[in-house]
Amino acid sequence: MRIVIGSDHAGFHLKATIIDHVTSLGHEVYDAGSYDANPVDFPDIAKMVTSSIIEGKADRGLMVCGTGVGASIAANKVKGIRAAVCHDVHSAHQSVEHDDVNVMCIGAQIVGAWLARDLVAAYLAAEFSTDEEFRRRVRKLAEMDEQR
Repeated sequence: MRIVIGSDHAGFHLKATIIDHVTSLGHEVYDAGSYDANPVDFPDIAKMVTSSIIEGKADRGLMVCGTGVGASIAANKVKGIRAAVCHDVHSAHQSVEHDDVNVMCIGAQIVGAWLARDLVAAYLAAEFSTDEEFRRRVRKLAEMDEQR
């Protein structure tokens, strides 16, 4: 898979660990910034991450900020993006399986490197369910996008 990853300054250090892990799992990684620990606004990084997905340059995205919340809010402003904050393995997997999440957001001030690796592995291994109930719900989300 082609994975785009971005972080603000609060997530910068954890992002490096995640990039190494994603690469070790055999995925292609595009780093959308930030590239140092200097302050940066997470909405700017979210634009870069989400545009890579919308333009078909990446299959899924990962965002790392302080709590994951700001990154999720910013990513969800973009039509066609379904972002979720995931701080447990079950949510990381099920967000894709049931909700076809295409951007997972992690809080570097909430989780450590070992849990982040587990979250990323679960997220990347998950596939959207073929069950009609989940497909119907995601279609309804797409319809809500069209009403914006």
